[in-house]
Formats: sequence, C-alpha cells, structure tokens
Amino acid sequence: MQHRIFIAINLPEDIKKTLVDYQLKWPELPVRWTKKDNLHITLVFIGYASDEDIGRVCKAAEETVSRHQPFLINLNRICYGPPKKIPYSETKSLTGRRDEIANRPPRMVWVKGETPKELSSLREDLEKSLSDSGIRFESEDRGFTSHITLGRVRTWEWRQIEPEERPEVEEEISLSFPVNSIEVMESQLKRGGAEYTILESIKLEK
Repeated sequence: MQHRIFIAINLPEDIKKTLVDYQLKWPELPVRWTKKDNLHITLVFIGYASDEDIGRVCKAAEETVSRHQPFLINLNRICYGPPKKIPYSETKSLTGRRDEIANRPPRMVWVKGETPKELSSLREDLEKSLSDSGIRFESEDRGFTSHITLGRVRTWEWRQIEPEERPEVEEEISLSFPVNSIEVMESQLKRGGAEYTILESIKLEK
C-alpha cells in the first residue's frame, strides 16, 4: 500500500488559533482556507511511499534529529505566495513577459517567517539522510523558504474579479514559537479536503 508522506514542523495550538483568526480578515477573498489542524511548515515532501519506505524515512529522521537542538522560528508576514519568478531559461526573451507574470493569479496566501540557520541546517541534513537511505523526494529547486500555507487561491474565481478590486494581502505580524520536534506525516485526500496524520513525532535533542 502506498502512502502520501511528508516531514513537517507542526505549530503550537495558540499559534494556529492566531493564524486562523487572520483568515477572517479577508472574507471576500476567493480562497480555500487551510483548516487549523493542518497548519504546518513542510520540511521535505516525499510523496507516495510504501510501508517499508516509511520505516526508512522514520529512521533517517531519527538519526538526523539526534544531531540537532531546539530552536526558535519567527513569523513576520502574511502575503500572497509563492513569489512570481521568471524561469531562468526565459530571461533572454522578456518582451511582454513581465506583464504576463505580474497578472498571474497568486496560488496561495502564505505566512512567511525567518529561516534561521538552525532550520536550514536541519533541513539540509534531513535531505542528505533521506538521500543516503535511498528515499526519493521532491527537492526545492528555487531554494527553501520558510512558510505556512494559510489558504489556496481559487484561480477561476480570482480571474472574475476586476484587477483594481482584487484584495491586497500584506500583513505584518509578530509571532514566534520554539521547534522542539519534527513529525513524519501522512496526507490523505478526502472529500472535505486533506487530512493529516502524525506517523512519528521525533524530539530534537536538548
């Protein structure tokens, strides 16, 4: 049996509640908001994996975490994401491209935070351990950005709104929380949306 797997940092209950409260700030926005219990920071998205692979993922995560200590994450902004970028292969022919890219609907509403060196180090170490264990996963080709998906934009509905009437999402926030563990998670797609289950929670070394 195949399972849809990722490794994440889950958020404290008070942080999740505060972020969900921000969802009420833009009631007119055509967005499918993330459920409170699903708010997280993805470290590595693995995709479909067998039961045997899950065992190897958990072992690699445990070995990685044993080399890292708890750290703090600061969240400082809510905005549209990800950033609109022109693919490198297309940078030589920009005629008309900038306007086209600027008018693309955003895909998500993001909560962005700082990416402390401890987080980058943990993630890089985790990717190396997974690779050494023979686990295939999706690597960030544009560089890792610490973020939480607060909601996903409904593209068709967004396009029906006149450009000058589209809501701005640019909110400065100040939230912080300690990262004391990472979790190996399973995502199950159901009629009401994705449901996440913690398969293993691994504490960072004190």
